[in-house]
Amino acid sequence: MEKLNSWKIGTLGFQHVLAMYAGAVIVPLIVGPAIGMNAQQLAYLVSIDLFTCGIATLLQVIGGKHFGIKLPVILGCTFTAVGPMIAIGNLQGITAIYGAIIASGIIVMILSQFMSKILRFFPPVVTGSVVAIIGVSLIPVAMNNAAGGQGSPDFGSLQNLFLAVFTLALIIFMNRFFTGYMRAISVLFSLILGTAVAYFMGMVSFEEVLNASWFHLVQPFYFGFPTFNFSAILTMTLVAIVSMIESTGVFLALGDVCERDLKSNDIKKGLRAEGLAVIIGGIFNSFPYTSFSQNVGLVALTKVKTRNVVISAGVILMILGLLPKVAALTTIIPMAVLGGAMIPMFGMVISSGIRMLSVVDFSRNENLLIVACSIGIGLGAAVVPAVFANLPTSLRLLVENGIVIGSLTAIFLNLVFNFKELSVNKDDRMERLKGDHSAEAIG
Repeated sequence: MEKLNSWKIGTLGFQHVLAMYAGAVIVPLIVGPAIGMNAQQLAYLVSIDLFTCGIATLLQVIGGKHFGIKLPVILGCTFTAVGPMIAIGNLQGITAIYGAIIASGIIVMILSQFMSKILRFFPPVVTGSVVAIIGVSLIPVAMNNAAGGQGSPDFGSLQNLFLAVFTLALIIFMNRFFTGYMRAISVLFSLILGTAVAYFMGMVSFEEVLNASWFHLVQPFYFGFPTFNFSAILTMTLVAIVSMIESTGVFLALGDVCERDLKSNDIKKGLRAEGLAVIIGGIFNSFPYTSFSQNVGLVALTKVKTRNVVISAGVILMILGLLPKVAALTTIIPMAVLGGAMIPMFGMVISSGIRMLSVVDFSRNENLLIVACSIGIGLGAAVVPAVFANLPTSLRLLVENGIVIGSLTAIFLNLVFNFKELSVNKDDRMERLKGDHSAEAIG
């Protein structure tokens, strides 16, 4: 392989940043407004997200004796955490989000020691149902934003609908006629072009960018000291377990791409680092972090497997997180443009759930019931939370969250119907994860 100089390492690292940038910044752009943040708070949230993405990536790539997979992997916030964070923020306040993130990170570090035993309780019929519930619960957020944002004076205007459709159509066009790197940045490119069109329509203001400083220091607990609520912690723990399973598949796929035979201890160290990254995310009031599979695809595409490239990407992310004008520039994207991009992105969460379910044996009525009841109850609780209005407050906080009650339903029914199959060989489960993510990474 060609020896890379510093310039090439930096350029290839920046390419990794571009490939994951839209996925990284769109999470705070969705969560912030949904839980009532103002423009200044939102800009800080974007900054701290980029900064902690960099920390999490370096922690995983460089690692140490007990932490890190030491493969060229980028970490960012998983979309499966978006719905739960919004639900927790609206029900229990922003500080409960960060308390739940910190607690779930600690739990991930503990569970990483027993991952092979945990996997059998989360077969595809459970994880697929959970991810599908999360994806479905996010679609109303996307549609509200496509119309201009809930409560906006121009909600549903023709201008907003045009921008949303334009952004969506551009993403579809780029995925139809482009391949490789251009397809990888289709969402980022569409957000930029959609914002440019909105600017010429008089719908974009650069005031926040002009007022933002050039440099700032990040600080722990910027939005307040975390509070710990049982239902919030349970919600984020369920999300974290799903992320652990997905990350295990990403590690195995990346190990295959990098021609490295990963052992059980390597997976444990990778998941342990991910748990620590989640804790750091909670301390800095950002997000829970997990391995980004799109960057695995970029490694497979470019054939550049050196860790130095991803280390440079982590450093670039940290530098970007210290530049408020970069974050403020991101916040000028109109809600309608974001909404247009959210529809396929959140739809892909649903698609991921369906893909997980595709390996389920639906000739067995038991599996049909698991999916039907978990998604039905989860969606029903999300759409009609008033059905639980007469329950005690402590119990309502648990069952009104459609993601939690739907996920618990899937886990419980799987125990009821498939108890005898829980002893499935853990190596078979690992091989299935490896195969699924290898195809996803290379495709």
